[in-house]
Amino acid sequence: HSYDAPARNRKPDDYGVDTIKITDDDAAFILGKGGKTKEKISRVSEAEIELFERDLILEIRGSKVQRRRAKKYCEGVMAQRTGPVNVTEDYNDDDLTMLQVPQETVGFVTGRAGNFLRTIEDEWGTLMFFCEVGQGGRSKDFEKLAIFGSVRGRRGAELKVLSAAETKSPGYFNKIREDVVERDKGMDSTGTWGTDTMTFQDDELSYALGKQGGTRKKLERASQAIVQYVGHVALFSGTRQERRRAKEYMRWLFGQLEGPVYVNGWQDRDDCTVVEVPSDCIGYITGNRRATLGCLEEEWGTLMFFMAKDGDKGGRQGWSEQLIIFGNERGRRGAELKCMNEIERKAPGTFTKGLREKITDTRGFDTDRICIKEDELSYVIGKEAATQKKLAIAAGAILQFVGRYAFIAGSYKERKRCKEYIGWLLQQLRSAVTIADVSSRDDCTEMHIPMNCKGWVTGNRGSELRRMEQETGVFMFMALDGRGEERLIIFSHDAGSKTSANGRMAAERLVNELVQEKLRDDGDRDNSRARSNSRPASPPRGRSDSRCRKPSPPPRRNSSRANSPPPRGRSPVGRGDRSPPRGGRSDYYSRGGGGRGGGRDDSRSRSRRR
Repeated sequence: HSYDAPARNRKPDDYGVDTIKITDDDAAFILGKGGKTKEKISRVSEAEIELFERDLILEIRGSKVQRRRAKKYCEGVMAQRTGPVNVTEDYNDDDLTMLQVPQETVGFVTGRAGNFLRTIEDEWGTLMFFCEVGQGGRSKDFEKLAIFGSVRGRRGAELKVLSAAETKSPGYFNKIREDVVERDKGMDSTGTWGTDTMTFQDDELSYALGKQGGTRKKLERASQAIVQYVGHVALFSGTRQERRRAKEYMRWLFGQLEGPVYVNGWQDRDDCTVVEVPSDCIGYITGNRRATLGCLEEEWGTLMFFMAKDGDKGGRQGWSEQLIIFGNERGRRGAELKCMNEIERKAPGTFTKGLREKITDTRGFDTDRICIKEDELSYVIGKEAATQKKLAIAAGAILQFVGRYAFIAGSYKERKRCKEYIGWLLQQLRSAVTIADVSSRDDCTEMHIPMNCKGWVTGNRGSELRRMEQETGVFMFMALDGRGEERLIIFSHDAGSKTSANGRMAAERLVNELVQEKLRDDGDRDNSRARSNSRPASPPRGRSDSRCRKPSPPPRRNSSRANSPPPRGRSPVGRGDRSPPRGGRSDYYSRGGGGRGGGRDDSRSRSRRR
């Protein structure tokens, strides 16, 4: 997730700008709710899109192909406002899949107010709409669904639509199976893109699908292939290597129904990691009905199971069992470190005995270890590991504690960021943090907060900052600059966007909202004071004697008992040598407990006297 700034800003040779003049109604359609449609078109076309609402001009920036695609998508979205979109042959820039959807399933595939299609678009980064093709008009039996996007995105969306259509119209997939399987063959950068299939029986299908599709999603993320079930057929789409992995994982999954599974030659594979789990920790790591392993698989996108050779009981010499983890490098390392964390808590010293700190300068993915002092450990981890997760998300690294050691995994920039964040966090325990200059950093935003707003923005003991951190996935705190002036710094590898709920821009918006809220409140208060000061003194209202108030004497420090009114039904005279209150009113009221000047005590006194 970390890119160097120059690479991010590098522009293609045929970079240019196109503009389209649009109507007011079209502008609302292209923008979409909260700007989501514009963001979607930009994401699918990979072009930058800016809408100038005052001039009703759409500006598209990017390479020639990116601009052409963005323009085409915008025209398609605008055309939906007035009726069906007409898709001609020149619409295809190697970014289009046309799928026939049976008429009786169209409503089911679209979903209420188009929700199902929008969900698929968000999941696979595509743009989808029903359309007419050429001059032929619409067929009565089928509707044409246009899917725009990358090869992977289009195939994922297409199979999701087919899966939904097949549940409503069983048998339809078999009629078009050959076209679907052969589509886009070899069309990716490796030239090995394709689709393989497996057929299941009823009982096998439910096992392969898992609870709420959990097993299917797990296989998909671990193998990095697209895994989808259409009727009783499982389709695996991806590069040759991804498809091979997905089918192997599926075989091992079903093999576990028969008994223990052992992966021969796992040492030579580049898609797995093995953790030795002590026998007394196996149940702890597995969890009730495999719940703990399931959570780890879902969090890290991995496939995990205990390996055992036929006839083995209790693993190597009955001491431990091998837990094998399949997935990409980052996912495997995250799941492995979490397992080590749990095992170390259950059996201290299993991994930390004789362990030392390790700092590497590897540019690619690697793991650093730093030792945290015992008295600082709970502060870095935080309540329910909230601080640990916050630092990991903001740095874009994996941060896990095994005993007193912080394991930091990621690219060089991610590891360096995470170590800096931990250092600044611990510095806050001792004194104010000074970060003289952040101008050369690409992971932070500086905000100068007005003096009268600082307490409002930070909240009680930093509660507002913690809330904003949790909502936006950033790490933020007040720090001094080189001149000793305090400002708020927001750290995160994710810069965010105008519409994103995460990242530095989202956090900046929340801070600005708090500042504006405080300034508004202060302005209203000043205005009300100015109004009250400018009013002429009003004549007394002529209240009855019983409502008259005599000026209260200055408050005296007395015992807490003297501050409370006498209990009901009991005369105050009977308490020691205290004399009855003068003027028939209790001492409580003479100290300013009643009347308008009582503040908070006033409400309490009223509740007591009722």
